Amino acid sequence: MPLQGGCWFLCCRQGFSLLGRDHGEKEEEESFELRNKDELTFNGRPGSGEVTISQPMHSANGMPSLSGVPEEKRSLIIQQNKMVQEEDPEVLVKGWLLKEVTGSWIRQRRFWFVLTADSLDYYSGPERDARRVNTLVLTSLCSVLWPDKHTYKQTGYWSLTVYGRKHCYKLFTKHFNEAVHWACAVQKVIDSKAPVDTPTLLLMRDIEENKFNPEAVEHIYERNPILRYTQSPLYAPLLPFPYGSLEHTPVSGKGYTSIREEAVRLFNCVQQLESAPEPIPLIQGLLQTCLDLRPLRDELYCQLIKQTSVSSHTHAHTRAQSNTHPQSQARLRYWQLLTCMSCTFLPSSNVLKYLRFHLKRVQSVCVDLEVESYASFICHSLEKTRCRECVPSWEEIQGLMGRQEILCTVHYPGQGCCQLPVNSHTTANEVVKKMAERLGLQDSRNTFALFEQNACWERVLAGGTIIADVMTRFENLSAKEPDSQWRLCFKLYCLLDTDNISTDSIEYLFLYEQCHEMVIRGQLPACEDDLLSLAALRLQSLLGDFSTLSPYPPLEQVFPSSVIEARVLLTPADPPGCPSFPGGLLAGTLWGHKRRQEKDQRLRARLREEGAVVMATVLERWKALAGYSRRDSMAAYLTIARQWSGFGCTLYEVDFYISSTGSFSQRLWLGVAASCVSLYRQGEAEALESLPIGQICSYGVSDSNTFRITAGDRDLLFETTKLTEIMQLMNAYFSATRRQLGKTDDCITMETTPKLRPSLLELPSHPV
Repeated sequence: MPLQGGCWFLCCRQGFSLLGRDHGEKEEEESFELRNKDELTFNGRPGSGEVTISQPMHSANGMPSLSGVPEEKRSLIIQQNKMVQEEDPEVLVKGWLLKEVTGSWIRQRRFWFVLTADSLDYYSGPERDARRVNTLVLTSLCSVLWPDKHTYKQTGYWSLTVYGRKHCYKLFTKHFNEAVHWACAVQKVIDSKAPVDTPTLLLMRDIEENKFNPEAVEHIYERNPILRYTQSPLYAPLLPFPYGSLEHTPVSGKGYTSIREEAVRLFNCVQQLESAPEPIPLIQGLLQTCLDLRPLRDELYCQLIKQTSVSSHTHAHTRAQSNTHPQSQARLRYWQLLTCMSCTFLPSSNVLKYLRFHLKRVQSVCVDLEVESYASFICHSLEKTRCRECVPSWEEIQGLMGRQEILCTVHYPGQGCCQLPVNSHTTANEVVKKMAERLGLQDSRNTFALFEQNACWERVLAGGTIIADVMTRFENLSAKEPDSQWRLCFKLYCLLDTDNISTDSIEYLFLYEQCHEMVIRGQLPACEDDLLSLAALRLQSLLGDFSTLSPYPPLEQVFPSSVIEARVLLTPADPPGCPSFPGGLLAGTLWGHKRRQEKDQRLRARLREEGAVVMATVLERWKALAGYSRRDSMAAYLTIARQWSGFGCTLYEVDFYISSTGSFSQRLWLGVAASCVSLYRQGEAEALESLPIGQICSYGVSDSNTFRITAGDRDLLFETTKLTEIMQLMNAYFSATRRQLGKTDDCITMETTPKLRPSLLELPSHPV
């Protein structure tokens, strides 16, 4: 019985611990808030600069607090604490904490911790002669990981982690307020420390101070090997980085350890460039690391400056070497990586000054023409570089290694394409301007834009988008989905004048092809008879007169498939007299699966039948068009399309909120055109409502997926996934309208309230 009673007690105690782990956190948090409510900042964390540094009255070791202690004994304890504080004035906080222990079957052990202005020490006990087990020296590079609920729910303890240069203390306590108290105290000590400067950082300042004294600068390089090329590895970063791991950061799943360790690994990878048979994968990996870990960008710049720097004595020796020397060719790999860095990331201001000085120094003392060419190229690149969204593609890195541009293929309506040279800084606006000049469209009143598209998706590119980033994205998508064909397309964007386009111009072909795209997508409302005529005219323009020998495209390329599907769905799917389900659950399930398969087969058969009927009608109308030229067919096609009052607008599928509270919504089309913004029921030609541009007071994004248009005293709310594209197009139309009206006082003004207006998006196109 005693044994059973002991087991019962242990089980109950464990159950109480688990219960407290799930439900006790609220009590601890509330007690902390009551004791430290004046220390909370705006995000709920205690301010490290305002915490009261004192002995915790409630610790994790079960030490009794002063509540419930007799008055005489309480005064005695208070006097003892005052005596201890007077004897140890340097002690800020001390108390029992649990520490994680590695290499032992006991994972946590209790120690007496003492925090001073210089270190965090722990002892075997609180006695004066207790053995000091270890010391963590606190500097400005130390860091503290605050308590989190996830660890508490897993272990039942609130934890805090203190990272130092040699040691990492993971500490535990039962009480949330005590964990935060220690974290605040340690953080305050860290914040009070002067910033730590590395030798490289100090030498950079010396060089900056003596940059107008070449002799002093050369003396600094001669006396400090840390600034020059080396074949030996680095054992510490060149720049100061805080201690601590990256396991609690957004990039924790990519295998990174800590910033300091990654900085050392970075230099090891940089040195491998000298002997790598194919440097491009290694360069891409280094750039990807800098993209993920922003602080390492300055570090890699400093490492590359180091590996491309030599003293004046070494320069004199370099003059006697040929450019074809194997060692000289291996050193060029560092310049090639530095070139890729200069076209991908900009360093901080201090490192940028150091880099510019380094490039000028190399150009002034080096006689290697190849090195001078790289230094000059990097100087020009730094003037134009913006931070990239993606690391350069294989093709771009290959071009940068040779300081050459790369070719970008741009398609346009009508199965045509152009190849344009671009570099790492070319934007979509620049490509639009080049394409317009090449195709003779610079005098058009309409505007053009670049689109990224595949077989079933299309999106306009903002004017400031870097084309090299788009090419990298296409390369990555093609690697994941080999069957996806991504491309850039140059198309009409803002249709400001569709009546005065010459039928002999390529712009007329653009208008015709983009109109046909709308027909195929089902975004040009027309009766079925007109759609059949449009399909026949499309065949006539593509193939000429009908012939039994000429192959023609499939029906879905000339006639909207949504019309055929709608016609099939109107007819009953099940034939009359269909048998009911047999009895039994299993039999009903099997029979239901078989019925669904048969239903799908009948639906596909009906689609094929209806498609054959439609195609036969189209062919008959095609025969009647004998003698129509391609130009006549295109003109007749556009004449039918222009019958729709919304011709020339861009349609977006939206959910329109009928009431201001958003309780009712309806799926509609939002049509954005040069003169008005209209609402259509899908498939209907007449607009439900049309708002002239001059009546729109403001427009913008009210939340993550809601677009608002204000006209007079009315607010129209739409929910859509195309917020950015709608904003870009409306901005483009308003800007184009202002330019056409000229710089007059009566031009249209856009008064968008700060609440509704986001940061103004760049125009994805401009008039040419």
